[in-house]
Amino acid sequence: MKNSLPPDSVGLVKPNKAHFDETLVLESGSNLNGFDLVYETYGKLNADHSNAILICHALSGDHHVAGYHTSEDKKPGW
Repeated sequence: MKNSLPPDSVGLVKPNKAHFDETLVLESGSNLNGFDLVYETYGKLNADHSNAILICHALSGDHHVAGYHTSEDKKPGW
């Protein structure tokens, strides 16, 4: 890529991390004793925050759904 992003891209994005110290009890009965949730955001929330969508990966194990981390990335997200 020549330091330019496609016009239909969400643009450059960066991963964020939220840390949780609480124990999360899974449906299987197992526990996660503290965990990090890594996420990316695209665009802005509207005034009533009704335009948020949570996308959970099933098989990729990766939070990077769309956009580019740098202008040299070869592909956007998944």
